[in-house]
Amino acid sequence: MPTTLLWDHDGVLVDTEGLYFRATREVLARVGVELSEQHYRELFLVQARGAWHLAEAAGVDADTLETLEHARNARYTELLTTHDVLVPGVLPLLDRLRARYRMAIVTSSRRMHFDAIHRTSGVPERFELVLAREDYEHAKPDPEPYLTAMARLGVGPEECLVIEDSERGLLAAHGAGIRAWALPSPLTRASSFALAERCFDSLAQLAQAL
Repeated sequence: MPTTLLWDHDGVLVDTEGLYFRATREVLARVGVELSEQHYRELFLVQARGAWHLAEAAGVDADTLETLEHARNARYTELLTTHDVLVPGVLPLLDRLRARYRMAIVTSSRRMHFDAIHRTSGVPERFELVLAREDYEHAKPDPEPYLTAMARLGVGPEECLVIEDSERGLLAAHGAGIRAWALPSPLTRASSFALAERCFDSLAQLAQAL
């Protein structure tokens, strides 16, 4: 049995992927680039590549790309502060689990967005460690985020269990040598979960297994 749970954030603890897709799609539309849900899923949730190259291919210059990225981040922050994104049942579950496990969040979210979500949520204080995008160099599917978390906590892969919602997250866990369970979100459901030891339909179902 694991002693340490390493949680992904977006799509697992909070329902934010749809808002990030919306913000990115709205900003790209300003320069005539259409971002479909299928493209978003592949470019962001599998490849971790982003979509600015689509605007670049359409002739958008570097300065405008930077302006668009700032606009997307501002729009995403606005959406986060005007929507209730906490997955129902998360707080009681975390309260139950932290009595039995050490727990950390390992997210690809930037710290500014994480903080915007959790100003009053009560989630961060239920974790021993939170790693955001600024805390490591290479993002998922690279294993560095999970390797960094284990190093900070002083634990080995055999002591850990990762909870993820995306293929790139599972690849990161696999690369770090950690077993993983999958909790697909609406935007990731069509992805491959072959690397997951178990796959769950809901947080409540996962909670029963823990």
